[in-house]
Parts: sequence; C-alpha cells; structure tokens
Amino acid sequence: MEPKEYREDEGFFTFYTKRFVHNISSFAKWLVLALLTGIVVGGASSLFSHVLTFVTAFRKENLWVFLCLPLAGVLIVFLYDTFGQKDGGTNQVLCTVRSQDEVPFRSAPLIFITTAITHLAGGSAGREGAAIQLGGSIGNQLGRWFKMDEQDKHVMVMCGMSAAFSALFGTPMAAAIFALEVVSVGVMYYTALLPCVLAALVASNLATGLGIHPEVFHVSGIPDMTWLNAVKMGGIALACALVSALFCIALKQTGIFFDKKLGNKYIRIIVVSLVVIIITLCLQTTDYMGAGVEVIVRAVDEGQAAPLAFFWKLLLTVLTMRAGFRGGEIVPTFCIGASLGCVLGSVVGLSPSLCAAAGMAAVFCGVTNCPITSILIAFELFGFEGVAYYLIAVSISYAVSGYYSLYKDQTIVYSKYKAKYVNRHTS
Repeated sequence: MEPKEYREDEGFFTFYTKRFVHNISSFAKWLVLALLTGIVVGGASSLFSHVLTFVTAFRKENLWVFLCLPLAGVLIVFLYDTFGQKDGGTNQVLCTVRSQDEVPFRSAPLIFITTAITHLAGGSAGREGAAIQLGGSIGNQLGRWFKMDEQDKHVMVMCGMSAAFSALFGTPMAAAIFALEVVSVGVMYYTALLPCVLAALVASNLATGLGIHPEVFHVSGIPDMTWLNAVKMGGIALACALVSALFCIALKQTGIFFDKKLGNKYIRIIVVSLVVIIITLCLQTTDYMGAGVEVIVRAVDEGQAAPLAFFWKLLLTVLTMRAGFRGGEIVPTFCIGASLGCVLGSVVGLSPSLCAAAGMAAVFCGVTNCPITSILIAFELFGFEGVAYYLIAVSISYAVSGYYSLYKDQTIVYSKYKAKYVNRHTS
C-alpha cells in the first residue's frame, strides 16, 4: 500500500517519518521474500540441472536410448493427459504476470519430469523453458502461502523466473533483467528490480555451491574496431535477425500444420519422433540431440562449426518442440546463433570465435525481443573485450527481427521503428 499524501494537520515530521518507515518495511519484506525465493528455486533448479546432466550422460553412453524417442513422446503426452495439465510453458508464466492466467504448482514436477524424459531420449530441446515454468510456479505458490495480493504475487513469479534462469545459466545480471524485460517489450517492471536481483544472486551462488558450474567460454581473435569490421559484424547481425524470425515463424507454422494434419497427439509425437530419428541417422552425428551445448563450445572456443549446423539444429528443434516434447528453445537458439555466426565469420574474414559469440547474443535477442538481457548475457558469458561488436549485433538484430517471438503472449508495448505506443502481441 502506498503512503498517504501529505496533510498539513498531520505535521511535516510525522508525514515523512511514516513515509520512511513504509519504504524500509517494503524493502525488508522483499529482502526476506527474495532470499527465500532464491533459496527454494535455486535449490530446485540445481536439482533439475543435476538430473539433466545425469540423463544426458546416460544417453551418451547408451545411444540406443535415442531409438526410444517415440516411446518417450507417448509417455510425455500420457502424463499431461493424465494430470489434466495444459502445456502453457513460458507463455503461461508471462500471462500470470499480466493477471491473465495462473501457474499451478503441479506444473512444476510435471515439467521437471517430462523435460528429463525429453533429454534422456535425445530430443532437440533446451532446458530454460522448463526452468522458467518451474521457478514461476514455485514463486506463485509462495505468494499464495503468504496470502499476497495479486500484484505482489506477480512480483514473486518474476522472482522465481530470475532465480531459475540464474541458477541454470550462471548469469545473475541477465536473469534479473530478463524477468523485467520479457513480459512487455518497451516497459520495464522496475517494481520487481530489487527482489529479482536478490533472488538471482542468491540462486546463482547457491547453484555454484551445489556443484552447478556454468559454461565458461573463451572468445579469441577479437580485432580492433574499424569501419570495415563494424560493417562485417552488421552483416552477420542482419543474417542472425532473419534466422531468428525464421525460427519463430517455423515454430508457429509447424504447430498449425501439426494441428491440422496430425490432430491426434499420440500419433503426432510418434510420427515426428520417427522423422527426427531418420534425419539424425542420415546426418550421422549426435550434435543435435539435447540442447546442443557441445556445438556452442566448439563454435565459440575453437571457431569451428559445420556449414549447415544452424539449419539442422533449427529444424530438429522445431520438430521436437512442436511434436509435444518439453524443454525450451533458448539453448537451441544459442546453438543456432553460435554456429551461424561462426560460419559467417569465416566467410567474411572476421574472427569465427567472436562472431559465434555475437551470433548467440543476436539470435537470442531476435527471438525474445530482450536487447538489454542479450547484452548482459554476452558480457557475463564472454567478457567485455568484444563489447562494441556485441552491441552492434544485438542492436541490429533487435531492430530488424520484427515483431516475432518465441512467446506468443509477449506484448510489444512500444514500436521498434517509431517512438509510439502500439501495445500489440508478437507474431
């Protein structure tokens, strides 16, 4: 509740004392709640990360598990049908922040289990979508237990999002801002800044203490900034923006196509699983199973990527996610951006390692419409030496990628192209 306005009969000293007490009490409240959220969500996300690491290692040692992808898909569909849980994903979390939906607590264990099954069987999927839904549902439940009003519950959901993102990726700055930036593009939810920052920091440190160590990338060959190098990076950013839009369009149109042609969810996931298996066997590589972290590491650290790695990762991720598997698209987005940037860097004569890092940030920005988060991710993952190149890549990608997004319930509040209020959903 906001403090009342000043009244002359109340007295100058009394009025400002009450306002100061109100500010301190609000700070103390969110300090405690953010610490609690960071601990609970950070712990749950750390367990989630350990489970995914275990199932991924098991799959790599027992590649025959990949042939069980159709069976894994049927099990996932069965679990969602049995527990009557709709597949809201990150969209459901965004709707909750805008008072349009709820993130039921039972969705937390369900997304946890089904994402683990997806990774065990080798589906091309990420993990952050599950983590954000996991964090959002825990934050929402904590808000219910503490009997908070709707506005404060929304802040708790955002705290959970930040904590989960931070624990999983080890990027607390980006995680804190992502929750503020992703819901409504052009409007930052500064009310949640303090709790999201605290929750992200606590979750990141807790995850590190529990043995979750984020990937450390080493960008090499960063040249001095010249007009020619800036133009080269601009061209790469344009390509990344177009690919990010293509990825979003492919996800949407493939979902529509599957709904029309493969309306039965069980038949759909079996048929698409078989297609994914056939494509993977033809490519004779395991690079595109799971999130694709190995591809990212090779592109950034070694400057090496197959010419069409970005295309195959995009295609297999679209098929996997729209078939009905669970996980997320952000880490595959990193993989697409890193491999595309690496290849284009070799073509234009700019450090493939640097271009892979910039491509990661650019494609992520294009599919999420979160430029500040994208820049912070680049800083936290790659350092500050290539800052000028990352800024060019992110800003161009944001401007050119249009109103497409991974999240259909994301809202563009202010136009990307003109200083005016538009308040429209992404495509």
